[in-house]
Amino acid sequence: MALFGNAHTVDPASAQQDYARLLGHGEQVHAAFLLIRDTILFTDRRLILIDKQGITGKKTEYHSVPYRSITHFAVETAGTFDLDAELKIWISGSQLPIQKTFTKGVDIYEVQAILTQFVAR
Repeated sequence: MALFGNAHTVDPASAQQDYARLLGHGEQVHAAFLLIRDTILFTDRRLILIDKQGITGKKTEYHSVPYRSITHFAVETAGTFDLDAELKIWISGSQLPIQKTFTKGVDIYEVQAILTQFVAR
């Protein structure tokens, strides 16, 4: 799934407030990224993927992925002609990875480092 436009980081405190209804008691957002209409939250407990659907974006799907269920992940950096970077995450029990595309507005190495911090616990 390719996304167009500028992806960017979101202040974790702002994301904490915006998505408070999704968070468990005491759960903290450590990093957040906005990918056009979709959002990725890295909390201290899980990865939350927020997928806006449809033309209006009123319908939203929330994926909650506990870090312990991530079997492996890969990042693909942007190239000369392909300006998008990609994150792939494999979940136990699923053959196909979850894929998210980042434009040059996000440092894919930062995303990889954050994911490593939580998955490697």
